[in-house]
Amino acid sequence: MICMLEHLTTECRNEKTMCLDEMKTIEFLEVMNDEDIKVAHCVKKELPKISKAVEMIVAAMNKNGRLIYMGAGTSGRIGLLDAVECPPTFNTAPSEVVGLIAGGESAFIKAVEGAEDSFELGPEDLKKIQLTNKDVVVGIAASGRTPYVIAGLEYANQVGAGTVSISCNKGSEIGKIANVAIEVVNGPEVLTGSTRLKAGTSQKLVCNMLSTASMVGVGKVYGNLMVDLQLTNEKLVERAKRIIMDATDCSYEVANKFLEKAHSQPKIAIVMILTNVSYEEASNRLKMAQGFIRKAI
Repeated sequence: MICMLEHLTTECRNEKTMCLDEMKTIEFLEVMNDEDIKVAHCVKKELPKISKAVEMIVAAMNKNGRLIYMGAGTSGRIGLLDAVECPPTFNTAPSEVVGLIAGGESAFIKAVEGAEDSFELGPEDLKKIQLTNKDVVVGIAASGRTPYVIAGLEYANQVGAGTVSISCNKGSEIGKIANVAIEVVNGPEVLTGSTRLKAGTSQKLVCNMLSTASMVGVGKVYGNLMVDLQLTNEKLVERAKRIIMDATDCSYEVANKFLEKAHSQPKIAIVMILTNVSYEEASNRLKMAQGFIRKAI
């Protein structure tokens, strides 16, 4: 196992922090910040692969397929974080974007020993949510060799689902299995092997791209406005009014009135204002336009 790990970039020692325990706090923080700055540049190198993954996810969603993240430890938590933010941001159903973590939901808070090393749990978790060939499974593992993710992706391939991998080592095991292999090589961590740092940051950036770009691709956005947000609290109600104002150049009073007429659905309110039609007509236009405001108006 040690011999296998020593060849992974994520397990190498960072020459800039070899004397970490002797460095002044500000010195270490400067080095850490410099290393973090590199992450976005490393992600940029993988944009063509990320783009292919987004296209796959959009195609799946247009056929009522799901985006399913799966990972262990930090990787699993990052996938879960992205999944749970989609319903309030894009008004998706909880079943449309799913996050699976080795050991179950309790593993989000406390590690479940041995879960990530299981080749059985990955397929089992996918079977529990009734994976189909309409779905896309995104396996996340910094090392690229987590058994839970490897087995999950292999099962997804057997089912005929789309598969994407996100790792931080070139030539990763999960990359060899996935249809699209995203491999963001950030270099050694400032704390050797602590992949919650640069590796985790890069995984979060990639997941942000996958979900956001995919939601744009299925009509959840108008301009750069999140017109499908859920109005679950007072702050979001006010944000919705601001979105309507920005999209239509109307007053606060008009935005408030039409949000009520649209039954708290900003997207419908925007179409009503821009086209001067009823709630029913705006709803029908959006349905015919597959949710895209620009096509509906």
